[in-house]
Amino acid sequence: MDHSYQAAELFLNGSNCAQAIVVAFCDVTGLEPEFAARMSSSFGGGMGRMREVCGAVSGMLMVAGLLYGYDDPGEKDINKKEHYRLVQELAGKFREEIGSIVCREILKNPPTDPNPTPRTAEFYKTRPCARMVMTAARVLDAYIAEHPIP
Repeated sequence: MDHSYQAAELFLNGSNCAQAIVVAFCDVTGLEPEFAARMSSSFGGGMGRMREVCGAVSGMLMVAGLLYGYDDPGEKDINKKEHYRLVQELAGKFREEIGSIVCREILKNPPTDPNPTPRTAEFYKTRPCARMVMTAARVLDAYIAEHPIP
């Protein structure tokens, strides 16, 4: 399934970039959309508008953890190593397409205050965030297609 358009639609309807990804993949993760939105709410704007890791990337990696991650902290290092390899692979594919996984670099160092920017027509014209969520969703969809969910 192509989750990229659903993720973009969620973003364009007010979800932050991380929420757009995590909620779009609820059909795969089994999460309730309200729970998924709440769980990912802190990661928009590069983690609470601190402009660190792009929220779309954070959302993509949250979904990857839900689908392919480990849950026993005592698991052998090989499981952690394999999962971290997956994280680096997905982030690397996003970086290849976009040039960075860092929000401030993607947005050219926008303000970092905690006040959300009003979602106006001008906001959507000047922000590439819908493209970021589409890219993250497409990267994750491609991985899922090649790697059956355990």
